[in-house]
Amino acid sequence: MYKESVYWDSRYEEERHLPGGHEWFGGYPDFAHLVRRELRAGIRGLVLGCGTSSLSVDLHKEGVSPLVSIDYSPVCIMEMEQRNAGVPDMSWMVMDARQLQFPDGTFDLVIEKGTLDAMMVDEKDPWTVTQATANLVDEVLSEVSRVLAPNGCFISITFSPPHFRTRHYAQPQYDWSVSCDSYGRDFHYFLYTMRKGGQLTSCDLERGRSLHKPYVPEKIPTLLACDDEDFLSNIQI
Repeated sequence: MYKESVYWDSRYEEERHLPGGHEWFGGYPDFAHLVRRELRAGIRGLVLGCGTSSLSVDLHKEGVSPLVSIDYSPVCIMEMEQRNAGVPDMSWMVMDARQLQFPDGTFDLVIEKGTLDAMMVDEKDPWTVTQATANLVDEVLSEVSRVLAPNGCFISITFSPPHFRTRHYAQPQYDWSVSCDSYGRDFHYFLYTMRKGGQLTSCDLERGRSLHKPYVPEKIPTLLACDDEDFLSNIQI
């Protein structure tokens, strides 16, 4: 259901009476130190799948301006427009992240928090991604790469660790480098930073290639019958 706009319309309608908004993977203060590395004066920003999170407002307070926030739920966008009416250089638009309605090189910063996770919710086996999901993610990332300005930055926040998620980002056609940081206390989340014009490492390139190959589990060494080591009897207690 996370992939369907009707689900989110219904959910946002139900949550309208609740104070604040829903925060996936923590609030901005939890990872602000990682985002601030990429901020500079005059930075133009785009938030994908903004939901009712305060992320857009937090980024605007940090000086990201103009800032555009999109979501494919009209109910969500209407709610956020009302909450932030009159804020200069801040706009809200109903839009599909697979078809961004902006010219090439429009933004210096594009950020998403949990949007790709929602799109990948159908996946049952994290080691093997279906072609349909790989294509869906590629549509979004291709659009992000297109609207990023030279030396721009794409930040993706998720619960998915590098051995699962980097393979999606590390595709040469996006023309960016990939790095990963983690944050959190009891449970850690991951913040990926893709810098336009950067180079992929050999390790990342290999991970990227693995997206298009069937997963082969590593062989785990086992104790064979011919092994003559009697481990238990050799334990000195």
